[in-house]
Amino acid sequence: MMAAQSKLLFQLNKYVNERVSARKANVNKTLREVCKVVTDVLKEVEVQEPRFISSLVENENGRYDGLEVISPTEFEVVLYLNQMGVFNFVDDGAIPGCAVLKLSDGRKRSMSLWVEFITASGYLSARKIRSRFQTLVAQAVDKCKYRDQVKMIADTTEVKLRIRERYIVQITPAFKCSGIWPRSASHWPLPHIPWPGPNLVAEVKTEGFDLQSKESLHQAGKQSSAEGDAWVLSFSEAENKLLQGGCRKKCLSVLKTLRDRHLDLAGHPVMNYHMKTLLLYECEKHPREMDWDESCLGDRINGILLQLISCLQSRKCPHFFLHGLDLFQGKSHSSLDNAAKQAWRIAREILTNTKSLEKL
Repeated sequence: MMAAQSKLLFQLNKYVNERVSARKANVNKTLREVCKVVTDVLKEVEVQEPRFISSLVENENGRYDGLEVISPTEFEVVLYLNQMGVFNFVDDGAIPGCAVLKLSDGRKRSMSLWVEFITASGYLSARKIRSRFQTLVAQAVDKCKYRDQVKMIADTTEVKLRIRERYIVQITPAFKCSGIWPRSASHWPLPHIPWPGPNLVAEVKTEGFDLQSKESLHQAGKQSSAEGDAWVLSFSEAENKLLQGGCRKKCLSVLKTLRDRHLDLAGHPVMNYHMKTLLLYECEKHPREMDWDESCLGDRINGILLQLISCLQSRKCPHFFLHGLDLFQGKSHSSLDNAAKQAWRIAREILTNTKSLEKL
């Protein structure tokens, strides 16, 4: 057993050094190109409308804050907005995965920086802000120095750019909510599980979450005005904090590489975010730090692939923090079934033949 495990570990490390590193290098190269264009577009937006200030900056680690890699050709840039202060955060679970921002009692509309986006009932409308932002971005695209390389994607309420006909970037206006924790995620952490420890829980809850102006899974295809005014909860930074330590990040890098190479299928049934979510569930299943030692990498990857197959077959993948939200909502049954077959092929290869990683 130990011999098989060490063989698998040897092959996995080789896979990390070759395939995973190559993927990272390609993604980083693409990011530099894409961020140059997006930064220029956002500069133009800021000239027209100073309330939309670009928060896309490279940090000391050479990474861009507020940037998510959806796939090697698809990215999301979060544009943080200022002055949420005059609004109350209302999270009553009426719209799964969403919350609303309501003008605080006694506060006048005129006290808000976003006065013209407040509805008659006192809600700050995510859709109205996004619509205004979309108009500004469209104008900026025509004026920016990269206008020959960038186009707005028209058939969506999201703000999406197509760059050099190859890459898609969604720009999402958002508010950062630090130091509070939403009621819809109050069941976390689970009381009977020792992971994460109390210090990490406190850090994660202080980090908080984002409220993003985008179409939620639940809203897809629906146009009710209350849902359009709502903001989507995002826990990206909290999730990243939880994946510190042991081989967790390495595990995610391997899973993303397997996904990009073998599960990038029609209908996009499996995205990197599904892999990240299943990795978080695996952390709960294996709460001891020793279970995340480098020597356990193979076991953790096999466990997550088998969990992925189970989710695809049952056509349900609950959000890690918001259990009522199904991350497979809106995916076609045929695409999920097709992905389940592919995922089973990968898992079987790795389980029965460690050398198969050379071909995967």
